[in-house]
Amino acid sequence: MSPGCIPRVAVVSGGTTGIGLATAFRLLRAGHRVAVFSHGEASVMAAGAALAEAFGPERSLARKVDLREPAAVDSFFGEVARVLGAPGILVCNAGISPKGPDGPLHVADLTLEEWNDVLAVNLTGTMLCCRAVLPAMKENGYGRVIFVGSIAGRTRPRIAGASYATSKAALSGLSRVLVSHYGFYGITSNVVAPGRILTPLTGSPQSKTNIDALARIPGGRLGAPDDVAAVIAFLASEDAGFVNGAIIDVNGGEFAPS
Repeated sequence: MSPGCIPRVAVVSGGTTGIGLATAFRLLRAGHRVAVFSHGEASVMAAGAALAEAFGPERSLARKVDLREPAAVDSFFGEVARVLGAPGILVCNAGISPKGPDGPLHVADLTLEEWNDVLAVNLTGTMLCCRAVLPAMKENGYGRVIFVGSIAGRTRPRIAGASYATSKAALSGLSRVLVSHYGFYGITSNVVAPGRILTPLTGSPQSKTNIDALARIPGGRLGAPDDVAAVIAFLASEDAGFVNGAIIDVNGGEFAPS
């Protein structure tokens, strides 16, 4: 357990691979109890086994949940509260980024179904998670809410499609709403905006897309999931109590706002 850390319950959406799984490991090492979920059964089983082996089955929980199903989301959070306790930390990391046969989907190429599907997971799903945890956070006078956005929601998107970039940009607006409505109750809300991070979503380091991205990064490398997880873990800690409404870029210098 980290010195001075008060053990809490954390939930990480999209927490079974990549950034989400690295975050779950970080939070467990800090002493928290952690529940993760995603919609992929194989990844849920693998992550659940890895977390239980490393930290014990009583401190972690992994479930298959589809963010497009509000009843399933509510049921999951109800189980978390019963098994681990009311969440004091929420990390909304889940996201989908569909591509067309020729790359990112542009607005003129989108079907309404594709647009709605991405927003249902990346934005509405995030709202559903917040709705599930905020009442208890408010009652307890403490909460840490962290959204995983994207460089695509911060500047001109080079790789992401229209629906993904829009959904990630919208997270900053939702975060500001939480600051306004819940900041007086000991609840912080912040956004972490990763650049090009090597995860199952971004593919092989040797792909043309990743090689092109590498050329744009002053840091000289593509990011690793733990680069982002380290920032999330700080924002989830007591030490970050005066950080509220921030957007923290983790991109090796590819995008440096003024």
